Amino acid sequence: GRKSSRGLRAALSAALLLALLGAGAGQAGGGHDHDRARRALESGEIVPLRTILERVERDYPGQIMEVELEREDARWLYEIKVLRTGGSLVKLTFDARDGAQIRIKGPKDKNGRRGAAR
Repeated sequence: GRKSSRGLRAALSAALLLALLGAGAGQAGGGHDHDRARRALESGEIVPLRTILERVERDYPGQIMEVELEREDARWLYEIKVLRTGGSLVKLTFDARDGAQIRIKGPKDKNGRRGAAR
C-alpha cells in the first residue's frame, strides 16, 4: 500500500545517499565519483531521487528492484529497474539533470508500448 511504498522510497533514498557518501568507494575510482555525485545533488545539478521515484511509482506500478545514479557521456543518469505486475522487468533511464525520461527497456505490451501496465 501507500505506507509500504513510502518506506521503500525512504530505504532506497537512504541507500542512494549512502552510496553518494562513499559507502561503496572500494570500486576503482568510486570515491571520486561518489563525491562528484554528492556535489551535483547538493548544488542542484541533479534532481533528488525522490522526484524520480514518485514518477516511477505513478507511471510504472510494481516493485522497484534497483536504483543507480551513473555518469554517462558527461551527464548524470538515474537507472531504475521495476518488476511490473505480471512479472515483466522494465529498465527506465532518466536524465538526472531535469528528470526527463530518456529510455525504457523491457517487453512490449499488446499495443507495442514498452513497460505499459498489464
